[in-house]
Amino acid sequence: MTNITIEQRCRQIELILSDVDGVLTDGGIYFDNQGIELKRFHIRDGMGIRLWQRAGYQFGLLTARSSHIVKVRAAELNIDLVRQGFEHKLRAAKEVINQLGLKPEQVCHLGDDLTDLPVIQYVGLGVAVQDAAEDVRAVADCITNLPGGRGAVREVIEMVLKAKGRWDDLVRNYIH
Repeated sequence: MTNITIEQRCRQIELILSDVDGVLTDGGIYFDNQGIELKRFHIRDGMGIRLWQRAGYQFGLLTARSSHIVKVRAAELNIDLVRQGFEHKLRAAKEVINQLGLKPEQVCHLGDDLTDLPVIQYVGLGVAVQDAAEDVRAVADCITNLPGGRGAVREVIEMVLKAKGRWDDLVRNYIH
């Protein structure tokens, strides 16, 4: 897209797609003594996703790996759009975008590594988390101030909702 500002891009967003490992988590993969995989999620990312959904928008997960804990976290946050095991994420992203009847410019994707590159370049707002791979940061429309797993998803959700003029109304629900 030509000289369109980040704020203008944000106003068009109807769907946010996010990678999991390195974006919703810190990128570490932990195993307990029984070989059970554990992931650490940031609570403010979860609250941000809920706020995004309350505002009437869609949120989805695109991950190259497959993990039971991703299903658990998605269910907890009422995320129906979950695509796991897609190393070639662009195909999965296009399926979701078409399924929802959206255009690429109505989609934001958050990523951190090479498997996210094609989607970041395809959508209207491609975001790299602060600690993303250099190649990802080089092509992203913006880079978060926070690293993956530390509130970067919430940061982007707030930015988009503020650009859409929706943030203050959502915050008012918590002020008595």
